[in-house]
Amino acid sequence: MLESSTKDQIDGLDQKILQELQENGRITNAELARRINLSPPAVHARIRRLEEAGYIRGYVALADGEMLGYDMLCFVHILLAAHNSEQIETVRAALLGMPQVLECHHVTGEYDYILKVVARNRQALERFLVDQLTPVPGLTRIHTNLVLNTVKQTTCLPILP
Repeated sequence: MLESSTKDQIDGLDQKILQELQENGRITNAELARRINLSPPAVHARIRRLEEAGYIRGYVALADGEMLGYDMLCFVHILLAAHNSEQIETVRAALLGMPQVLECHHVTGEYDYILKVVARNRQALERFLVDQLTPVPGLTRIHTNLVLNTVKQTTCLPILP
């Protein structure tokens, strides 16, 4: 969600543009302009400004993991032995090099990190956990949850009031 200082820097039209682009990143400037009642050049200028200011980080195609053969989605919780800078950097560097890790969040609570991980099957998950994650120095505990069903999944932030 946008912070109050951030929200003051963009107006209602910018918010509408961001909302539309989150729902369809391939929308044309002409169609977007029609939807928000603005000229295409004005929409283009606003989008460019939003990109340059960092409100828009990029554009992607969202691939379907199941169709690509990733039948398992998991959340892996990891606990570190120590919480010093060197240990944290070692773990972060290792996780950044693991393509199965879609997301990595440093969190509060019982565990230090929560990972969103994909695997093609049970054997691939076992190889990931045993051969890649367990050898990372400084991990004392790994807890894995398998996703049975995804109830909601979105990449859209709630922008409009």
